[in-house]
Amino acid sequence: MNLPAPRALLRPIDTLLARLPEPVEARIRERLGLDLFIVVATVAVFLRLFNVSPWTPWVLDMHTYWATGAGVSYVQSNPYVIGAYLYAPAFAQAIAPLTLLPWPWFAALWTAAIAAALVWLVGRWSFPVLLLTGAVALELYLGQIDVFIAAAVVIGFRYPAVWAFPLLTKVAPGIGLLWFAVRREWRNLAIAIASTLAVAAVSAVFMPQLWHDWYDLLRRSVTDRQVVEGAYLAIPVWARLPFAVAIIAWGARTSRHWTVPIGILLAMPILWINVFTILIAVIPLREEPGLTPARAWLLRERLLPDVLRPKPAAVPQAG
Repeated sequence: MNLPAPRALLRPIDTLLARLPEPVEARIRERLGLDLFIVVATVAVFLRLFNVSPWTPWVLDMHTYWATGAGVSYVQSNPYVIGAYLYAPAFAQAIAPLTLLPWPWFAALWTAAIAAALVWLVGRWSFPVLLLTGAVALELYLGQIDVFIAAAVVIGFRYPAVWAFPLLTKVAPGIGLLWFAVRREWRNLAIAIASTLAVAAVSAVFMPQLWHDWYDLLRRSVTDRQVVEGAYLAIPVWARLPFAVAIIAWGARTSRHWTVPIGILLAMPILWINVFTILIAVIPLREEPGLTPARAWLLRERLLPDVLRPKPAAVPQAG
């Protein structure tokens, strides 16, 4: 079971670039995609900083995060309505200092953080994935946290405690912990679970009633009939979940790290368009796209086989 090689999809571009002078071709390959994205992201940050419409409306997801500074309520929240705050109280507590900023400042800083995470994950592919995937463009506009979840998946292979972030926000990405279970990496699994429980326990000391209300929200999201707003792919989670488990288990047994973000996507309760952004974690976890900053870090940590680095030539034996 293998994904189609991304290189096959890029052959027309490769053919065009091959006609250019070698220094120009090298520069374009290494820098153009990254430089163009930095320009786009910088413009977006300034548009939000100066409160330019339509870059800072209240319907944005990141406005919901900012609004937690005024208080959090789960009692009347519909889990599948745009603009509802659905994450654990711990997330609101963690970003509380940022919510003290004026809304345009928060929006600008949040956008910059998303852009930085995207650059770290995919490097020179930043502008292509923004241009060619509606999910990433929508993610940048809405200010959702799927880019951060993608980064947490990558970092979580080395530092399992980072799994507390996706577990205490969208919950469903926790299916990625099957990787450790199938590989019998019990220490990493224990660290991920213990870290999550520790964060939850500390948070609950300060907001016990909110935690009770959040658990009730999770229960209602499963047991009650809900009205779903917005554009999404209408494949029920019960039909996708067995494939999510199978893909992650197969990947764990064969050391295919890139299966984890795919399994996480399939396990999400609702396949909103922006949720597909989680798949960008596949790019640093496969060798075809080349050396992104995240992949370089993974290689330094010896978490992936270094198939890109040329092997030293064999020294001929005298004789």
